[in-house]
Amino acid sequence: MKLYFGGLSPFVRKVMIAAHELGIRDKIETEKAMVTPFKTNNEVAAVNPLGKIPAAVLEDGTSLYGSSVICEYLDAKYGPGTLFPSDDIRWQTLRLAALGDGILEAGNLARIETLRPQGTEWEDWRIQQVGKVERALATLENDSDLLNTDKVTIAEIAVASALGWLDVRLPDLDWRPRHARLTAWFDAISERPSMIETKPVLPK
Repeated sequence: MKLYFGGLSPFVRKVMIAAHELGIRDKIETEKAMVTPFKTNNEVAAVNPLGKIPAAVLEDGTSLYGSSVICEYLDAKYGPGTLFPSDDIRWQTLRLAALGDGILEAGNLARIETLRPQGTEWEDWRIQQVGKVERALATLENDSDLLNTDKVTIAEIAVASALGWLDVRLPDLDWRPRHARLTAWFDAISERPSMIETKPVLPK
């Protein structure tokens, strides 16, 4: 499988964590692709019409896009059911994963607002997006006992990717002091090899 990626994309990180957890990192060929909200990358758009990463091309030429779709494909092919359980905790798992993805979606919208030319920012919009992030974090704090550090599913992958992204891209949010249990969980899961290998680092 060929994967178009960007080093700081938390959605790409989800796929790479999944690959490490499934023990198939060596089966994925990566190709770096610069994608921004302001300019279309035509090579990526040829694979994913939305122009977003991650975007994957399978051995038979089939395209897959969307981090959760790619993760579920990898789980079905190499798991199966390791990351996307089919038992009674399936819906709990998917709900927690949706919170992680939602943090990333709202957080990215808030961050984009800060990149607009001076005088064109929509502050009320940014505040609304940050509010979504804060409510999701509060819910994850209350549900932190549902997150594991030993048996990793798409829930742990999505939430950990979101928290790692907040640390790098929205450090002013300073989420840790208000969420002690979530912080403890994140610190623990961050010791896993899959997390260490995929840790986002801002270029110097």
